[in-house]
Amino acid sequence: MAHTNKDLRIIRKEFESRSEKFPDKIRLGNNFVDDFIFENSEAADIPINALRVIFNIVSIIGNSQFRPVDRPHQLSLFDEEFETDDNTFASIKIRNNKISPSGSTKQVVAAYEFLTKFKMGWYKSENSKGKEIKTYGGLISIPSYDVRGYTTFLISSYWLKKLMVIPEYNYVLYNLVYNIRNNKHVIFAIWLSKIPPMGTSVKLSTLNKKFGLNYKTANDFCFKFLKPARINLNKHNNLSFNFKCDKDLITIYPYDSSKQVINEATKVSKEQLKVSRRLNYFKERYGLEEGEMVQFFYHYRNIAQTRDLIENAFLEFVQSNRMLKKKSTDYQGFPFLNEIQNIIKKNYAKTKMGELFPNGYPVII
Repeated sequence: MAHTNKDLRIIRKEFESRSEKFPDKIRLGNNFVDDFIFENSEAADIPINALRVIFNIVSIIGNSQFRPVDRPHQLSLFDEEFETDDNTFASIKIRNNKISPSGSTKQVVAAYEFLTKFKMGWYKSENSKGKEIKTYGGLISIPSYDVRGYTTFLISSYWLKKLMVIPEYNYVLYNLVYNIRNNKHVIFAIWLSKIPPMGTSVKLSTLNKKFGLNYKTANDFCFKFLKPARINLNKHNNLSFNFKCDKDLITIYPYDSSKQVINEATKVSKEQLKVSRRLNYFKERYGLEEGEMVQFFYHYRNIAQTRDLIENAFLEFVQSNRMLKKKSTDYQGFPFLNEIQNIIKKNYAKTKMGELFPNGYPVII
């Protein structure tokens, strides 16, 4: 029969990365994620280097991806190119150092072997004219390792369609597979991108089955799997999550971690600006030179608790001078700091810590 022999392959298009620059994020179609990564709601245990192959495939074909509702004509063009004959493929070429940044040939070969064998079989799809198209293979077929630093392979029209024609999709950061070494954390991040903003509640048994885990209690799942995953996603992803467990029910709430990072950075920079302005005030008003008064500047900048003690002592110092009808600015340089130090020492002596450790007050000069 024509075109049913798995050794007869038609190659219709070649994809290759034309640039060393890669996108910040890629679009993973929900159809592909559901069928390839989470078939029957269970996550495949795809090794990290194989996940890098997938991320690079999506990155390379990214400009060809489309939603049919936005570009219906594009779907008929895809059918004409890839879904008129059985066993139609596209050829893709990826640099080996994108799969193994350390340059390990063994890792590259293992990644392609996994994706060649994983889900290998006959796949059927129907084109827009109602014709059934069949293709044979896994996600990739006949990879060819090139000593010049590339691997070329074929991807079937069946899987290519799921990667290119994306009615629904979610963004995932391209560098996730390079910054996070734990493959299950990356797969969890892909699943998390599909969770509604209001969160979801899932039984421990369901999550164990979904991610191929075997935790005995929800508490173990939360603190041995979810907590390390959240630390990774907080550091390396734009989407992270909070969680809580109640008996055997685990609730997961996604949130935009990139905004949190920005907010935290803004808080820090505002605090630093406030501290710098205050130190400038002391320098100008009381003749302080940073080079001569290292201890004071260090404590004020870096130790919030001592900063509070200094501010309280300064307030008392100003009020005391007002009562004596003296100018606080009569004290310049070391004499000013000496007054502040004495007040700190006196106030510290009145505390419980002062009774236990009489010399435990902060020394600012």
